Amino acid sequence: MNEEDVKNILGLQLPTDPRWVDLASISMEDILTDHAYCEQKAATTCISLIQRYSDKAEMVTALAPIVTEEWGHFRLVLAELQKRGLVLGKQRKDIYVNKLIEFQQKGGSIEDRFLDQLLTMALIEARSCERFKRLSEGLNDDYMRKFYRRFMESEAGHYTLFIELAETYIDKDKVRKRWTEWLAYEADVMQQLEVRGDRIH
Repeated sequence: MNEEDVKNILGLQLPTDPRWVDLASISMEDILTDHAYCEQKAATTCISLIQRYSDKAEMVTALAPIVTEEWGHFRLVLAELQKRGLVLGKQRKDIYVNKLIEFQQKGGSIEDRFLDQLLTMALIEARSCERFKRLSEGLNDDYMRKFYRRFMESEAGHYTLFIELAETYIDKDKVRKRWTEWLAYEADVMQQLEVRGDRIH
């Protein structure tokens, strides 16, 4: 996936540093552990959104199967760890996600906060999909390339779902304007973060 594909397909303004896959390939235990927790957090965040905004029927209906899918992904990664004789290990601080949360509007209206929560999820899903594609193309291990190809294909539509949900409840022009701001901010975050092979993000 080249820079143009990243922008056209996922909307991201900055592709992953090519060095990341090489570093990840020698840290698969760490990558699998971090990946497992990413899937777990994706499922629990969707549950949290359902609980917090239970009056938004279309969102509840749309996110319910995503919870099941993300938890299924967690189980797949956990099974891969166990197959290798490894344990899950401890959850690590996700600096990338924490940086995104810093950009969320803390005051303002409920609508503004709701919008930022959905767009945060959209960005995380887009970046995760891009990283899975990198792994599916760049790892030397054929089995692991196929393993991550499955995740890439499964995750590909998730980021657009969160944007579509935002546009279901909020003016589309407002959503698009804020999404543009989010993309610029995320690109800046990516430039500042150290390239590490033991993290999905």
